[in-house]
Amino acid sequence: MLMQTNGDVMPNELASTLRAQWLGQQLREMREAARLTLRDVGECLNRNASTVSRIESGMLPARVPEVLAYLDVCGIDDPKRRDDLKTMAQDVWQKGWWDGFSANVAASLIDWIWLESRATAIDSFQDSVIPGLLQTREYAEAVIRAADQHLPDDQLQRFVELRMNRQQRLSHPEPIRLSAIIDEGALRRTVGGSEVMRAQLAHLRSLAGWPNVEIMILPLAAGAHASPNGAFDVFRMRRPYPPAGCISTVVGTVVVEGEKADSLHQRYDRLRRAALRNGAVQRILFDLEARLE
Repeated sequence: MLMQTNGDVMPNELASTLRAQWLGQQLREMREAARLTLRDVGECLNRNASTVSRIESGMLPARVPEVLAYLDVCGIDDPKRRDDLKTMAQDVWQKGWWDGFSANVAASLIDWIWLESRATAIDSFQDSVIPGLLQTREYAEAVIRAADQHLPDDQLQRFVELRMNRQQRLSHPEPIRLSAIIDEGALRRTVGGSEVMRAQLAHLRSLAGWPNVEIMILPLAAGAHASPNGAFDVFRMRRPYPPAGCISTVVGTVVVEGEKADSLHQRYDRLRRAALRNGAVQRILFDLEARLE
């Protein structure tokens, strides 16, 4: 299923977040499997069919009592299934540190950060910039400034702070595992000037020694590769969520699951086979850093 969030907020409702859409999808599939209509479920929830439809679309996120009522009317007795959907309902309404930035950034980015918070591992391919989780503050500032030269300074710093906060997932007591493939062209592009780029390359060399971080380089000599259309990330999620893939576009983040997420994972494996690792990565980073002195 392909999903893209929007920023509309209804009175007394949350925006249609990715997790609300996932929960709604589960509720709809459960209702349809039980051969029930929107009106049938609405009678049990004391809601009209239109409201039930909005719940299933994620526009009106379901609360735990409503989910339990769904499970009952659909005849779902399996404890694991009931616990999974209850967890999803709790997550929909749970606030995270990232919600403090929701007034400043697109809803799709908030969804991305939520995925990072729930994922156990991320496979990331970047062809034009260093992955956000691996950027220094100065490099991040230069990248964000280049993307919008008219951005007010206070807004710029707000975006940089958000990116730095995201990186805490790497040093968390239960850290995420990050596997990153960076196109050599992104490493050769001097972002923010020589001093900023040297510090960024040194930072990558340091992070490459972390037990939960794997950095690989797709060499220019590899020629045509498995992702000519650009960067993407694949998230391996904690239960009860499915693996998900994220693709950044000029109009927002597209999230895919199922076969499309599997396709991205297979694409990543093909890139991995063509990428340099370990000592070769350290040598390239050191050489590029030395050339900037």
